[in-house]
Amino acid sequence: MQKFLLTTAVVLLLSCFGFGQNQPDRKTLTDEATSLYLKKEFLQAGKKYSEIFAANGDKGSIIDRYNAACCWALANVPDSAFYQLYRAVNKGGYSNYEDITTDTDFANLYADKRWEEIKALVKANKDKAEANFDKPLMAILDSIYYEDQHYRKQIDSISQQHGWESEAMKAHWAIIGEKDSINLIKVKKILDERGWLGRDIVGLQGNSTLFLVIQHSDQATQEKYLPMMREAAQKGNASPSSLALLEDRVALGQGKRQIYGSQIGRDQTTNEHYVRPLDDPDHVDERRASVGLGPLKDYVSRWKIVWDVEAYKKLLPELEEKQKKK
Repeated sequence: MQKFLLTTAVVLLLSCFGFGQNQPDRKTLTDEATSLYLKKEFLQAGKKYSEIFAANGDKGSIIDRYNAACCWALANVPDSAFYQLYRAVNKGGYSNYEDITTDTDFANLYADKRWEEIKALVKANKDKAEANFDKPLMAILDSIYYEDQHYRKQIDSISQQHGWESEAMKAHWAIIGEKDSINLIKVKKILDERGWLGRDIVGLQGNSTLFLVIQHSDQATQEKYLPMMREAAQKGNASPSSLALLEDRVALGQGKRQIYGSQIGRDQTTNEHYVRPLDDPDHVDERRASVGLGPLKDYVSRWKIVWDVEAYKKLLPELEEKQKKK
């Protein structure tokens, strides 16, 4: 099931249709469904997704519909699997033809005549979605995306093997800096000539690439393109959750507090991570929810941070002093 575990950052980039239920409740249910799937209790996992949809008036995200279909297919309940697939395709506009035709979770559906119809509908959605794509520019952005992400994915393994302050780590950061400089030249040219292009022109990954490169640039560049990204987000050409990350980076770079708690620091003495100075910690989850981000406690757990808002407020003056020394 290639899509099943895409329930973290990537999901923020996926379009949803009519999903309005309480996010923590949804997360609890989807976590339970994921657990059941991993234990190969596919029938129970499918029923768990039915709970999610029932709680929201039979509305749900594309990813949930797809995952539910996988569970029902593996449970050999084809009618339920096809019901979810038709909802994802017809209501949600699901268009990832490569994924759905290579996902072996659907093997039990291949002999059913409805499978060919589903494939045809997904292909039609794909062709419609890509009708206005700038394929040459997408190829350029694909290359930039690879250069931006490939070397960053190696950071953890190098730091664990050689140490964060090692010569090997410094050499690797130098490579990343060189790649970032080249990527920035290319992306600035695109933005200056054509503006912040949406996923309808450069696809989901291409649109995300514009943000990634600006996010990894210097403070002056981030400040220059932040207004452009704000306007793009208002028009639907940029992700509100990605904009939130850039807002936080720029604010901290200006000596202010971040807004959404997206920026994490690391104490060089203890190697422990912490949430960099955050404005109004009491209401951060409300702000995060407004841009499609999950609760802060879930986000920071990736760095083994336990979010305690009262303890954080007491620590905030110390964190701000630490920030000034950066």
